[in-house]
Amino acid sequence: MDNWNLLGHEWAVDMLRRHVARGETRHAYLFAGAPGLGRRTLALRLAQALNCEKPIAPGEPCFTCRTCKQIEVMQHPDLAIVQSMDDDGNSKEGGTLRVDQVREIQRTLNLKPYQSPYRVALFLRFHEANDNAANALLKTLEEAPAHAILLLTADTPEQLLPTINSRCEILRLRPLPLEAVVADLLERGVDEDRARLLAHISGGRPGFARRLVEDATVLEKREERLNDLQTILPASRVEKFSYAEKLAKDKDTMRQTILVWLSYWRDVLLRVAGAETPLINVDRNMEIEFLAGRLDLSSARRVVSDHESALEKMERNVNARLLAEVLLMDLPKM
Repeated sequence: MDNWNLLGHEWAVDMLRRHVARGETRHAYLFAGAPGLGRRTLALRLAQALNCEKPIAPGEPCFTCRTCKQIEVMQHPDLAIVQSMDDDGNSKEGGTLRVDQVREIQRTLNLKPYQSPYRVALFLRFHEANDNAANALLKTLEEAPAHAILLLTADTPEQLLPTINSRCEILRLRPLPLEAVVADLLERGVDEDRARLLAHISGGRPGFARRLVEDATVLEKREERLNDLQTILPASRVEKFSYAEKLAKDKDTMRQTILVWLSYWRDVLLRVAGAETPLINVDRNMEIEFLAGRLDLSSARRVVSDHESALEKMERNVNARLLAEVLLMDLPKM
């Protein structure tokens, strides 16, 4: 209980606990870091600390009262969840967070809380907001009433408008030591060898590591994407164009594929640079060492940069087919 039932990020919990206990809560917080680090969970813990009916101590939620339990499952009347949508209006990672969603929350926040001290609005993956939505949020941040707390999550603050960042308390969450993730998985009954592999693949992200345990298809898809990459490297131009066409058919699949490839090329870059940092894709060590032996530092950096750039361009809705073709044609020739 002493860390809000959270794995890691003790410094962040301490700071937020103090804010609540001393009545110094900011009107907006941004929880930044890679998906699976615990951004959303930490934001929900803050909402519990603010609105708990029977706090154990100031800033220390009980986690057992009705309010704490409702917030845990994101179904409390004074908690609004806002996240990106697909074209059919269903919540979807990699979708778009739209201006009408932010305007709807603006109206809600102006109402007095239904049953708690604060109305809390949680904007998940706000880097997926379009420009109009981001500008609407800026207006909300400037005009939010005293009973409203706005919580945002994003991969990095740099993806958001500087004017939004300047109005938020920013908490940059870092990956956990691998041993902490291993220990968490062992407690969940995962055998040690598998726990170590999953901890590496998660890159120190406990939420992602747990997802790998619960959903076998995530690992299967990763394996498939890395196998595809191995096939593509020596392939002909025609084969690369054909794969690019297939890849670009589903933007979310393409994004997930590029993310997996990016983690792989970062491992190659680490090996080329002679860094001691543990590999993410430790089960692909032989391939990574082989590629590292055939690339120089500037080439390895360029491949990583190309993948990062492709992800950024996807967020700006650049033509997916063209993006995939350029990325594949620029891969190192093997």
